[in-house]
Amino acid sequence: MKILLINHYAGSPQHGMEFRPFYLAREWRRMGHQVLILGSTQSHVRAKEPQAGVQIIEGVSYCWYETPAYQGNGLGRVRNIWSFCRQVWRDADVLARDFEPDVVIASSTYPMDVWVARRIASMAKAKLVYEVHDLWPLSPIELSGMSPLHPFALLCQKAENDAYRDADVVISMLPKVQDHMASHGLDLAKLAIVPNGITLDEWTTAAEPLAEGALRNHLREQKAQGRLVLGYAGSHGLPNALDVLLDAAKRLQHSAPQLAIVLVGSGHEKSRLAERVRAEGLSNVALFEPIPKKQIPSLLEHFDIAYIGWQRTPIYRFGIAPNKLMDYMMARRPVLHSVEAGNDPVLEASAGLTVAPEDAAAVEAGALRLAALSAEELKAMGERGRAFVLANHTYPILAQRFLKALEP
Repeated sequence: MKILLINHYAGSPQHGMEFRPFYLAREWRRMGHQVLILGSTQSHVRAKEPQAGVQIIEGVSYCWYETPAYQGNGLGRVRNIWSFCRQVWRDADVLARDFEPDVVIASSTYPMDVWVARRIASMAKAKLVYEVHDLWPLSPIELSGMSPLHPFALLCQKAENDAYRDADVVISMLPKVQDHMASHGLDLAKLAIVPNGITLDEWTTAAEPLAEGALRNHLREQKAQGRLVLGYAGSHGLPNALDVLLDAAKRLQHSAPQLAIVLVGSGHEKSRLAERVRAEGLSNVALFEPIPKKQIPSLLEHFDIAYIGWQRTPIYRFGIAPNKLMDYMMARRPVLHSVEAGNDPVLEASAGLTVAPEDAAAVEAGALRLAALSAEELKAMGERGRAFVLANHTYPILAQRFLKALEP
């Protein structure tokens, strides 16, 4: 089978996030299928941007379209989206004729790429698949305050409705979307849930030791002083609710001096959070720059408790599918999860403790409860988390589930 996957923000091991298209494509290739990923040369989530043209990465074929650079979520990003979709639309006949796809997948977070995918699928007489990462326009409406009558929101809504009507199959990473999608015209018989996951080689052959430097030295120092490390690894943005963790850290300075809090990563809020730590004298908190993805398993080995937090927002009623949570659980780390959502893998797996979001007192209480557990109890939580991921969230399983949904 030939699979054409359109993902504006597709990443790779060479370029950084997002990794899902690469991992799925690699598994499909191992099954004997041919895959071509179409992506843009500009993305706000990659660490390194690709050059325009064709590239093969670990056997996975990419075609990168040159698009204008942008920052933030203003007109620059809209122009970038328009440029990518316009170019792929222009090449629809060539892609349909030369690649001859059996399946065309639209998977770019924003829904307008479904129009391009529909055009190619029609020309190639291929199956059309719409993959949902986030619910647009609902996400920018609820998270960013965009008016439902904003022209961009109206455009997204038209595209979302068309996708549910015209796609042969709809794949969602979010598990609780049925009511929303049905209200916008989806026949739920076309829906399948395929969440995010992990790739096993990153935890075996591809894993690297944590590099010598300030981060490793700090972690060694905390352990030498008998402290437990409560760690966070990931983006430092508003959705990650790290201010709540710092508020809890202020309380934990007195209630749990044996806890050291470590934040590793980058993002728009990083410098402001660092200034908070300095200005408020949070001596139990240390921030470090991001590390290569291959070192994440080694980093997590140094965490006694792994933290992930969310804002309190209605959009999470449709469920969550965070990559970092899969990493935490795969690393056998007991998780302190600050969330209110339609699903909760930590609770499902009994892999840690879930507390209310945007509640520093609840985060403090959760940290204290976990810190009071025995090493054996913490280890058992970690083992349950890893078993849950291996059973439900590895890419060989997810890739097969995705293709199973395409069967008549």
